[in-house]
Amino acid sequence: MSTAAAPVRSGAVLADLLPAARHRYAVDAALVLGGAALTGIAAQIAVPVPGSPVPVTGQTFAALLIGTALGARRGFLSLALYALVGMAGMPWFAEASSGWSMPSLGYVFGMLLAATVVGALARRGGDRSVLRTAGTIVLGSAIIYAIGVPYLALSTGMSLSAAVAAGLVPFLLGDALKAALAMGALPAAWKILGRRG
Repeated sequence: MSTAAAPVRSGAVLADLLPAARHRYAVDAALVLGGAALTGIAAQIAVPVPGSPVPVTGQTFAALLIGTALGARRGFLSLALYALVGMAGMPWFAEASSGWSMPSLGYVFGMLLAATVVGALARRGGDRSVLRTAGTIVLGSAIIYAIGVPYLALSTGMSLSAAVAAGLVPFLLGDALKAALAMGALPAAWKILGRRG
């Protein structure tokens, strides 16, 4: 019996490396629940931004990592669960908020779409090298802003330029740091596992 690891099939994401032959649905459910909970916990890492109703949080980083690690389907389900439970009243959006009326809810919707897109890119190897990971994370961040900033403008009555100034510009440095962390973490996880696509 050989102890060498078999290569991962093309199109795998990190979550696919978990042993789950007979219990795939239970493992998938646990991953979806865990991803939603991780996003809710990361959302509590929040720093207010002067002049903006949107704080800097860890939830965008969590959402992008969940999408890449779980893939499009599980990433979507995880962020959908996070969004639905938060809108239903669970206080796990940024700064322990919940509900439908937050001006930052558009960012949550953006995270849902971003997790799905980065998950699809991860299935194509978008998280296996530093440069590919950078592109994947930058695209995911752009999707979050593409939904979050216009929603912020509509929900607060701000002009689009004011929403960009309050809901995009102050976050660019933090997003660059998050991208750098992902650029190191995701390819390193594949390298440690000895499984490159």
